Amino acid sequence: MGNSIEEAVAAFSNGLPVCLFDSEKREGETDLLFSAQHATPATMRQLRQDCGGLLFLAIGHEVGERFGLPFLQDLHTHEALMNQFDVLQELVTNDLRYDSRSAFTLSLNHRDTYTGITDKDRSLTTRRFAELTNQVFENNIDDKEAKRLLGQEFRTPGHIPVCRETEGGLSRRQGHTELAVGLARLSNVTPVVIGAEMLQPDGDLALSVEDAKQWASERGIPFLEGADIISALNN
Repeated sequence: MGNSIEEAVAAFSNGLPVCLFDSEKREGETDLLFSAQHATPATMRQLRQDCGGLLFLAIGHEVGERFGLPFLQDLHTHEALMNQFDVLQELVTNDLRYDSRSAFTLSLNHRDTYTGITDKDRSLTTRRFAELTNQVFENNIDDKEAKRLLGQEFRTPGHIPVCRETEGGLSRRQGHTELAVGLARLSNVTPVVIGAEMLQPDGDLALSVEDAKQWASERGIPFLEGADIISALNN
């Protein structure tokens, strides 16, 4: 397997993983990504065992809007909440070294999970969120009903942290959330992507881009850089 965008899209659309390095100018990290609609317990096991970083669900802006999922940074800086819970005034996010805004929204568990942390539980939460997203958009379900359906199946907090694409996507922010969603759009799959950051074996640093490329090559996994996604979407 090579590293062309065509090979990566073909793999991703068929439920296979893709490695994606953002940029030396941002986090300087490689994420291992899967289409969420194809998630299985084996998917979660690979992310957990091969990566070492946080498992996260990247969703498109339109998905966040339809389900009404707020950015946590907006909740944590809401005046009423900051007055009620004054520790939020101390914990304000104002010193990110690679961005000005966090992409995190709510974390979720499917209601049929037990603790939510097992590979089986996390794959259920991941896959069903993608399937529900498909259902909502294919049937043009309105915002109110979409939120009801979300609450019918899911609860928060949970063991799948969700990250929302910025409105405007890669034209405004070139983070892993936007890049992962961009890969999903190129692959014509639901803009819901499960991934995790790849760390060095000792966990002290992100896996170097050279080591990530070698790791991917040894396993036949396509390797892309953020610029590849941006270029393909602009063509």
